[in-house]
Amino acid sequence: MAVRTRRERERAERERLIVTAARELAEDEDWDAVTTRRPAAEIEYSQPVPRSHFKGKDAITAAVAVQGCADLAAELRQARTAVRGTREALAAVAETCTSFAGHRPALYDAMFTHLVDLPFATEEAPAPLREAFGELLVVVEPIRSEGEGPDLLTETFWALLVSHFTAGRPQTP
Repeated sequence: MAVRTRRERERAERERLIVTAARELAEDEDWDAVTTRRPAAEIEYSQPVPRSHFKGKDAITAAVAVQGCADLAAELRQARTAVRGTREALAAVAETCTSFAGHRPALYDAMFTHLVDLPFATEEAPAPLREAFGELLVVVEPIRSEGEGPDLLTETFWALLVSHFTAGRPQTP
């Protein structure tokens, strides 16, 4: 049992290292630099190691997106709880989303512009995605009209934030 637990911890640590290496490569160079081979070289493992954890680049990108959503949820929570008032909370989370995207464009791309095999807006979505959405839901719910579903309004708010950042940044050829 102890050997199995140790192996599980080691596997989880390797997976974390692969995801971190991929994220750093994407931020430093671009997502084109991320292959299953490059993160392996960065963490000093052979190329088959990432393939034993992920089916390919798309799966690595999805793992980076999940990690990014966890980071975003934490930052949104901090921004939301640092202010008082509905308008202030809306402004704080909007500014946090924009700042997050501006400081981590490759991570933001993994989360919102790359096609990743992740369920969004469902109970099957990974916890970090639900947590990030939940932070937005908390600030949007007080402004909704009676009879208006908070989920749709929150999804619209989030889509506006994503498109605001995406449309406003320079496009690469």
